[in-house]
Amino acid sequence: MTLVLASILLPLVGAAVVAGMKKNDRLATLTALVVSLLTFLLVIPMWASYAPSGDRIQQKSSMDWIPNFGIHISFGIDGIALVMIAVIGLLVPIVVGALGLTDKLPAGRSAGGFLSLILVQEALTIAVFAATDVFLFYVLFEIMLIPMYFLIGGYGGANRQYAAVKFFLYSFLGGLIMLASAIGAYSLASDELGKGTFDWETLVTVVRDAPLGTQIWLFIGFFLAFAIKAPLVPFHTWLPDAAGQAPIGVAVLLVGVLDKVGTFGFLRYCLPMFPEASKELAPWVLVLAVAGVLYGSILAAGQRDMKRFIAYVSIAHFGFIALGIFTFNEQAMVGSVSYMLNHSLATGMLIVVVGLIVMRGGSTRISDYGGMAKVTPLLGGMLLIAGLSTLSLPGTNSFISEFLVLLGSFVDYPVYTIIATVGMVLAAAYVLWLYQRVMQGPVRGDALIGAGGGPGTAIAPELGATKAIKDLGGKEIAILAPMVVLIIALGFYPKPVLDTITPSVQATMSSVQGGK
Repeated sequence: MTLVLASILLPLVGAAVVAGMKKNDRLATLTALVVSLLTFLLVIPMWASYAPSGDRIQQKSSMDWIPNFGIHISFGIDGIALVMIAVIGLLVPIVVGALGLTDKLPAGRSAGGFLSLILVQEALTIAVFAATDVFLFYVLFEIMLIPMYFLIGGYGGANRQYAAVKFFLYSFLGGLIMLASAIGAYSLASDELGKGTFDWETLVTVVRDAPLGTQIWLFIGFFLAFAIKAPLVPFHTWLPDAAGQAPIGVAVLLVGVLDKVGTFGFLRYCLPMFPEASKELAPWVLVLAVAGVLYGSILAAGQRDMKRFIAYVSIAHFGFIALGIFTFNEQAMVGSVSYMLNHSLATGMLIVVVGLIVMRGGSTRISDYGGMAKVTPLLGGMLLIAGLSTLSLPGTNSFISEFLVLLGSFVDYPVYTIIATVGMVLAAAYVLWLYQRVMQGPVRGDALIGAGGGPGTAIAPELGATKAIKDLGGKEIAILAPMVVLIIALGFYPKPVLDTITPSVQATMSSVQGGK
């Protein structure tokens, strides 16, 4: 059994065990935490054994599924998939450990049910990134919607059912369109080889030689599915609703990991399988990417809800990632892939910190807060670190990613790059605006113990009664500490990540340019 396969099976087994602990929330939480930590520990030898200069796909495993149609249960990783699996392995223990600190489960709901869905989501997401059979990828792409649907619809906010259905229908429709293109690629392989196959490595060598018109139609099918998942404007409207209604831990996985399946799909499927179509349609994709940067940045300014604010800032970031991918420049593409990792860390931490704020103040509305840094200085510092990483301050993890995208994309697309830069500057200003409104200025509330801003009490006005607000405790600091360490460490020393992803990016570029 490979480490990749073990990292898929372990959370599934853990989910089955945790699901049976409906009457003991503490034991269910402890078990889920142990399972998620063990899954993360599997990533360490997986990363250590990965050879950047070796085969493009490593840690392979395969077994027949529907052999008459050339369908296999096949898994393997390249550097890009490895980085995303590592992010999942890191974020899930944080989400499990934060349960109760960032979210309260609805009345009558058990921790076992919630956490079992989280573990299933982890397993399916790892499997999606590791799948090397296109039909298997499609099946996993659709199945992974199910636990997320129940997590949003069963544990979310007041409008959770609407948000869950909208999320499901958008992604499910995109998957069906992708299936049509996958069948088209299968038919091309059948005509060329005398038998059909869904093996990704085989399809890359076959479909890439198809006529341009055929490539374009097949490309569109895959692209639409991934553009919805990413999401790119104008396919983005499900994200603010889903992220706004999802529990904090679920929002971390939704915005921090699941959305990356879209940008990963561009790199793994659209570019290598349909290189000529990718180059032909790249100007249109770049328009959508830049529009997303501006749109997300501007719409973020109008948000009054912190979770929706983060969703719109993320839409801008996804546009920036797409810009780096479709400029077909190696530096820009490396920047985009590293941005996928660094956005997950920065946004994941930002959402967790917002959850800690909401649990103290009882509201997600920005206007209900002010001066919290005087009452909770540690929490204020954590929000500042997450915000600075989100706006790509030099010395934080996101800076090198943004710099590489700008440096690479400016070579061939200076106008798009300049426009995108303006959008990212706006987004940065709005992140600082969020921090200033929530943490600085006079303390908003009915009472404050300790003149001059010492630790005390503050309140969201609509609660109608004074509520004690405490600063971060030991458990909360332990949850945030890994993300703080990585944000700073990768800000000053990104080499391990860049060395891992660069060969996979070069292989993708080679496929686009006509190499094998």
